[in-house]
Amino acid sequence: MAQLSDDCFAFGGPMMSVDEAVGLITTRVSAIVDLETVGLADADGRVLAGDVAAPLPLPPFTNSAVDGYAVRNADLPARAEQAFPLDGRIQAGGLAQAPIKPGHTARIFTGAPMPPDAETVFMQEDVRIDESGKIVLPPGLKPGANVRPAGEDIPQGHVALRAGQRLRPQHVALAAAFGLTRLDVVRRIRVAVFSTGDELASPGEPRAASQLFDSNRFMLMAMLRRLGCEVSDLGILRDERTSLASGLKRVAGDHDLILTTGGVSTGEEDHVKAAVESIGSLVLWRMAIKPGRPVAMGIVAGTPLIGLPGNPVASFVTFVHVVRPTVLALAGGLPEPLLPIPVRAAFTYKKKAGRREYVRASLRRAQDGGLEAIKFPREGAGLLSSLVETDGLVELGEDITNVEPGQDVGFLPYASLI
Repeated sequence: MAQLSDDCFAFGGPMMSVDEAVGLITTRVSAIVDLETVGLADADGRVLAGDVAAPLPLPPFTNSAVDGYAVRNADLPARAEQAFPLDGRIQAGGLAQAPIKPGHTARIFTGAPMPPDAETVFMQEDVRIDESGKIVLPPGLKPGANVRPAGEDIPQGHVALRAGQRLRPQHVALAAAFGLTRLDVVRRIRVAVFSTGDELASPGEPRAASQLFDSNRFMLMAMLRRLGCEVSDLGILRDERTSLASGLKRVAGDHDLILTTGGVSTGEEDHVKAAVESIGSLVLWRMAIKPGRPVAMGIVAGTPLIGLPGNPVASFVTFVHVVRPTVLALAGGLPEPLLPIPVRAAFTYKKKAGRREYVRASLRRAQDGGLEAIKFPREGAGLLSSLVETDGLVELGEDITNVEPGQDVGFLPYASLI
């Protein structure tokens, strides 16, 4: 487990910006060092433990990029079309053992190895066959056209995959192209997840008239699994600081991160802060973010703890900005900055300066072909429908105080957030 000092998250400011919070996490969380080896089929979503240098060039041999006809550069027609006798046929997966005779051409297919001494391929749609059966090639083709040299994609020895990359399907494909069958990855981050609050009931259990079914816990567990985590579901802990403290202390030693939702504000029945302070240390963040200002982070028995707000939209937004970089840092992963795409606002909005806000929005194609963001009609941070019925979040920076229709804004699709 990653063991941290009790003061590693100490911060003196009254209100922490989103960038300060992310910087604090990524620079002070210690990455775990435990590794494992997995097959390619199980590598997607895992964090690569070490650099992978190309064991062979890609492509490993010079080959044709098209279906067509291969010739020597010395025989390329210069000013007028020229007829060439056919000298052989090379298929993908076949061998081109003999050189093309001077003044001849060979039929070749996409991916087939180039014959010795042949350097250029004419696309089949650019040639014709005359009455005698010769291949008529047009003039003016650039030497080396339509040929993929060995190592054109990646030369042998080049570092093609870097330690800390969170592997995606394209990375797995590259490893397979090298002929690799297994990769060394960081073991999965172990996260304990629980909700707090007497007002919650787990789905499938009896619900009192004054209770809500717990949705946050299941949302957060799903998001963690998409980040490749191993998740322990601790259920719901009631609003009593002694039992909260006991539950936190019990799981700290077996997990790399503890994630809670609810009970981190400043109300009389918000007990997470007092529970953590009784067994560890806690800096209660008042992040300059909406939705989601009450976010807590601290240390319990050397294990980092993050407490997210109880409202589901606030929990979702703060997960993206706090939990996601924490998980990556614990796994030694490379930073994955969130890069909003530019769209036009199709709404009016006012906000306070000095606070970053996230507006739930859907995208539509405008008459001129541009993308427009349509704001969800209601504001509440407890509206799960606002996450289900929209496409992502419009990010409004600290300096923005007013948005008008037609104004350029940054948009974060939900698919890019986890």
